[in-house]
This record gives sequence, structure tokens and C-alpha cells, in this order.
Amino acid sequence: MDVLADVLTALRAGTPVAAHTEAHAPWGLRFDHTTGAAFHVVLAGTAWLTPLPDGPGFEPVELGQGDVVLLGRGVPHAMTSEPGTPLVAFRPTRPSAATPFGRVSLPGPGARATIVCGAYRLRRHRPHPLLRDLPEVAHLPAVPGRHPGLRAMVGLLGEELAAHPPGAAVVAPSLVDALLVYMLRAWLGETAGTAGWPAALADPVTARALAAIHGDPARAWTVERLGAAAGLSRAAFARRFTTLVGEPPLTYLTRWRMTTAARLLRETDRPLAQVASAVGYGSAFAFAKAFRREYATTPGGYRSATLS
Repeated sequence: MDVLADVLTALRAGTPVAAHTEAHAPWGLRFDHTTGAAFHVVLAGTAWLTPLPDGPGFEPVELGQGDVVLLGRGVPHAMTSEPGTPLVAFRPTRPSAATPFGRVSLPGPGARATIVCGAYRLRRHRPHPLLRDLPEVAHLPAVPGRHPGLRAMVGLLGEELAAHPPGAAVVAPSLVDALLVYMLRAWLGETAGTAGWPAALADPVTARALAAIHGDPARAWTVERLGAAAGLSRAAFARRFTTLVGEPPLTYLTRWRMTTAARLLRETDRPLAQVASAVGYGSAFAFAKAFRREYATTPGGYRSATLS
């Protein structure tokens, strides 16, 4: 079971938005808060990622060609040619419906930078531990030999935007869509030794338990059964899972069942009884009660709201 893919499928809301930015120094762009995750890819030149005076603080990051930065919590920030440069709001334009990305052009007398700026729409009601553990700023520098998949993705994206070959309107958005997976893989790889979700996926015991839950959320799992699937005793497994994931096994199981149920309500027309059965509830009544605790609305109310 690919747990990361399963989580992203449930959490993503629509296609990413992105803009191809050409800026000549001195320049500065202000990015407001997004409920998803913001990202920037430096295709050419250099740039600085800096905090806003009225936003959360973080250390400025100097970015070079090929560098990627993911702002997992969508915090307000700025991209500039140099720290302290006056800012203008990020307001991309779209020349035509056939253009895959918006465009931003900032003229000036200085050096040119080419950047893809964008955001992924993510559902944040009761954030999944993956979203909870994403840092405000994850800088993934273009270091030879590190993260070859991410480097290849950045190279392909740069070629599509620079040359505009036939089919670019289809290929470029797909590359941006896949870019999130490569950024998360790189971040997970660099932080696997730390606590939280990266450690949970890297730990073979917890990873087996997560795969079991995601592979069959409807099964009547108990802590003992999950421990057996993971290869540990009940008590040892419960301690390990809670430490790494940040919540007890059955709490995570309920969270994932409700996340899966919400996706089924949004994306299918299955009757509530079938949705309840798919996530391990023997009756629509029991399912509705559990769903209301998580989402503060009934399953029918949630479905109606997402369709309106």
C-alpha cells in the first residue's frame, strides 16, 4: 500500500495553481497566506525567500538556479532579488485559455530571474499528520547527486516553459502536479531521522501498521491486530506508533476512516450505508454519529455542501 499516495489523493483539492515569473532586479513579490502549500522553483538566476513584517518569522533563504522551496503551511512570504526590496502583490495574468500558467513580468535594469511560483490546494480540516509536520519552509537546494528525481522534474519543467513545444499546455501542469510528490519525497528523505511523520514512514514497524490501515480501513482493527501486522506486541506497538505518528493507533484509524468517508461523499454518489460499510461501520447511524464528531455536520450535509 502506497501510504503517501493515499494521503495525497485524499487531501488534495483541485489542481495546483502556478505562474511563470520573469523578473529583472530590483524586484520583490508579496505572497499572501494560502490554505494549501505554496512552492517556488528557481529555473534561472537567483532569488531570496523572506518573511513579511506582519507574518510568521523565519530566516531568509537565498535560492539559486534549480533550488526548490516548499512552504508547507502556506504562510505569507516574499520573493525578492535582495532582502529589503520594495514589494508588489503577486498578481499573475493569463494571456489566453490555452496558456497553462499565469504570467508575471517585472521589468528592471538588473539581472534576470525565472521562477515558477504556485500553490497546491489541500484540505486542512483536522489536518493529517503529514500536513501537521510539514515545516513552514522546506528548502531543497540543487546539490549534484541529491534528489535526482526532483532535479529531473525541475529540468523538464524548465524546458517546457522555455521552449513551449507542442503539448506544453498539457504537460507543464502535469509536471507541477507531480512536483509535489517529488518535493515530499525529498523532504521525507532528508528528515527521516527526526520525529513525526517522516520518522513514521521510515520506521518499518509503524510503516507496516500504516499500510495495513490504509490498505483496509474497513477491517475491525484493534491495537493487538495492528501490532501483530507490524510485528510487535500490543503494548510495544502502541507506544512506538503513538510516539512517531503523534496519536494512538485507533485515533489515527478513526481519523483515516473519516478522511476516506469525506472523499467518498465528495467524489461518489454511493448511498450512506455503502460509505459507512466502506470505512468499517456496521450501520449508517453509527457512521453518521462518528462523522458528525469529526466534521460538525452530517454526512448528507457535508455531501450537499461540497456539491453546491
